[in-house]
Amino acid sequence: MKIDLYTQSGTKNGTLDLPNEMFEVPFNRDLVHQALIRQSANERVNLAHTKTRAEVRGGGRKPYKQKGTGNARQGTIRAPQWRTGGVVFGPRNNRNFSKDMPKKQRRLALFCALSEKVRKNEVIGLEEYKSEKPKTKDFETMIKKLPITRNVLIVLPEKNSVIEKSSANLQNVKTITAGYVNIRDLKDYKTVILLKDSVAKLEETFLTKKK
Repeated sequence: MKIDLYTQSGTKNGTLDLPNEMFEVPFNRDLVHQALIRQSANERVNLAHTKTRAEVRGGGRKPYKQKGTGNARQGTIRAPQWRTGGVVFGPRNNRNFSKDMPKKQRRLALFCALSEKVRKNEVIGLEEYKSEKPKTKDFETMIKKLPITRNVLIVLPEKNSVIEKSSANLQNVKTITAGYVNIRDLKDYKTVILLKDSVAKLEETFLTKKK
């Protein structure tokens, strides 16, 4: 599998070879959807929390005597039927929303998403980006010279402070290291830019079997 390779000046400079094991995989919609749901669930921050009748402060005294008032008998004003009482079946912050998925399935789903991007011509290569210091204007100029529509995800081989700081204030640009490529970002960003050295890092991370 090959994609167009561009220079920093925006000119095309041949092609970039991609491993077929990652970028030429048939699209499996159900598997990709399952991986996306898993990622969303695992990122969920569980903040909503209600107190049960045992946790609400007060209510230790019986509100009125058991008989003779004409009212239904009540043992505490913190019972759920009372205002300011405990909540029945309310949200609890100890609920676990995380989902599991076999590693092979997760990787296959990622490969499916990457392959679909390539088939739609939404992945391009970039030889390198050189700059003495971070400068948003220069980086934005380079982005405008590349065939990018809507927004772009830039995959770096490793941490690069110059590129990260140069793109930090650009609304439609996101940088990510190769080891953290994920389904959500591939869905949210229309174009993916692979730095030339990122391909080897992707292979090392997702294709190399660790002993």
